[in-house]
Amino acid sequence: MSTPLRLISSMATRQVLDESLAAYTAHSGQAVQAESVGGVDAARRVAAGEAFDGVVLAANAIDTLIASGRALSPRVDWVRSGVYVAVRADAQKPAIGSEDAVRAAVLAATGVGFSTGPSGVHLAKLFERWGIAAALQDRIVQAPAGVPVARLLAEGRVSLGFQQLSELLNAPGIQILGPLPDAIQIVTTFSGAVCATAADPQRVRALLDWLSSPATAPAVRRQGMEPA
Repeated sequence: MSTPLRLISSMATRQVLDESLAAYTAHSGQAVQAESVGGVDAARRVAAGEAFDGVVLAANAIDTLIASGRALSPRVDWVRSGVYVAVRADAQKPAIGSEDAVRAAVLAATGVGFSTGPSGVHLAKLFERWGIAAALQDRIVQAPAGVPVARLLAEGRVSLGFQQLSELLNAPGIQILGPLPDAIQIVTTFSGAVCATAADPQRVRALLDWLSSPATAPAVRRQGMEPA
């Protein structure tokens, strides 16, 4: 078997990546060592020149790495993921079926949790657009990189949480209410790229091509995402 490929990804794709890479190794004989961390940390480490063969992050982060020469073009779009809403397992379920309902639920929450990733950035902008950012200032808890919002909910640090469905699925101590309404839904595309430090870019490209093929679609959907 050839030398294992070293991959880094954001936490949002950890479960689907683990499942897909196991299938890829069985299919090709190519071992892959994957490390999943907070997306901000993953991008920082690749940008600093740490020796990875491939990287899987939100598409805009991949574009930034390509522009800086730390990853190779073209990027390979893999999955799309929407943002869902959750509360503690024993909490009452607020309505979230419309933009107005979500706004009301946010204002009624004793604490609002979201991530440092793309969904968190968009939610912060949404609260600004709604004109409630100042009112929420003391109630917003942004999960540190690599810490799931589900943990903040389960520990009682927030009463309402927003994150990619893949990071909420099967988390203990919470209940998932459903997706954000279409009018305010935040869909993030996660993509892969070959790192500039890759020893064998062709092997990495073969892996990325396989990840984006129909072979991984069932695993992608099991983890609450859609193929890109």
